[in-house]
Amino acid sequence: MGERADLLVTGGDVVTMDDARTVVTGGAVVVRGGAVVAVVSTDAARAAHPGVSEHDATGCLVLPGFVDAHQHLTGDRLVRCSIPDGIAAEEAVLRWAVPVHAHHGPDDDDLSATLACAEALRNGVTTVIEAGTVAHPQRVAAAMQRTGIRGGIGTWGWDAPGQPHAAPPAEVVARQEAVLDAWPAGGRVEGWVTLVGHDLTSDELLVAATDLARRRGARVTFHISPDERDGDAFVARTGHRPIEWLHRLGVLGPHLLLAHAARTSEAERDQLLTTRTAVASCPWAYLRLAQGLPVHHADLCAMGGRIALGCDSENAGDQIDVLRAAALFAGLAGPAVRAADALALATCRGAEAVGLGDRVGSITPGRRADLVVLSPPRPRGADPALECVWGTDGRSVRDVLVDGRLVVRDGVLTMVDEAAALEAAEERRRHLVARAGLPLARRP
Repeated sequence: MGERADLLVTGGDVVTMDDARTVVTGGAVVVRGGAVVAVVSTDAARAAHPGVSEHDATGCLVLPGFVDAHQHLTGDRLVRCSIPDGIAAEEAVLRWAVPVHAHHGPDDDDLSATLACAEALRNGVTTVIEAGTVAHPQRVAAAMQRTGIRGGIGTWGWDAPGQPHAAPPAEVVARQEAVLDAWPAGGRVEGWVTLVGHDLTSDELLVAATDLARRRGARVTFHISPDERDGDAFVARTGHRPIEWLHRLGVLGPHLLLAHAARTSEAERDQLLTTRTAVASCPWAYLRLAQGLPVHHADLCAMGGRIALGCDSENAGDQIDVLRAAALFAGLAGPAVRAADALALATCRGAEAVGLGDRVGSITPGRRADLVVLSPPRPRGADPALECVWGTDGRSVRDVLVDGRLVVRDGVLTMVDEAAALEAAEERRRHLVARAGLPLARRP
């Protein structure tokens, strides 16, 4: 095993999520320089690296960190579990979410992101791709750095005439490039090109943003087709369905992560597959906002499409818990998606879909040591995938490491004071609700 290790994670059953889906019972993950060096028996690791610091995972499962491919880090977090669940998705966005974002200041963005990242890490999510609803990306990136999470950061842009805060395509692209400059590809927090999507982004902006991403080796994400409204709008404007039109523009490709794409035609699904365009499926959002079932995501999964799981905004899912999303995805899909498939979406397949498959998603030599120590209920199950997807959720996460650094110990964040942040959030929530004019009921 070569040079001396920095850390041994010992005694757990290591669910590597490698190509063979190897599980090493009573294994050890050997870590050096923040990367996985080897996965061997605990005895072999101790013999090769005597005296090296150990993190005891006896009786637990050790898994790759989970990937959340579509997560709003700002806005709803400070008014979580507040948007009524008996209203249409459009009303939830326009009457509730938009006013919240419109009245967010820099401190609100920072605090909201801190709390969102803290919840994600406590539930074993080590990689988040921010959905772009960020007015102050530098503050959100700072919060990501402080908590220790890995992920992508962007700032939303759109140019639809008559829409609040719309800007000319050149201005939007300049903002996107500034994000890429500030957080280059390859860092633990890296810049993404993030547009609003839907039918609020012109062809000119879509093409320019895609060109920027390809030129800089970056990735792009935006929303499309969570329900049929996008399809109707694109057909009315272009005569084509959304993904068909994006294909004609040359926007599709492995650089692109589409949020949702939950309402697609057979031709559109074929185009997603042939272009290797990735999709972030957010099953709780579709149910929470009464948008219907994402019936074709299971098809994409079964056909080898690049698909990952997302938790979306808190008021579209209310929890940042990828294991919970994995169980729902598998349950909605039926026999076509088994627990092992859903666990792969949360780990190795999710990492590949967001363009990080060479860095995270499996516990294999060369990957970053982003690890989750999961303490499932007793008695233990025989199949780790069944146990993770059907037998537990993020509440069973005990410890989390990112780049080999312990960021959650016994369910408590080690790098930020979450209790103090929550206390601050109570005060900011009151001010934000008042500024946004939200009709929230008084809590008892």
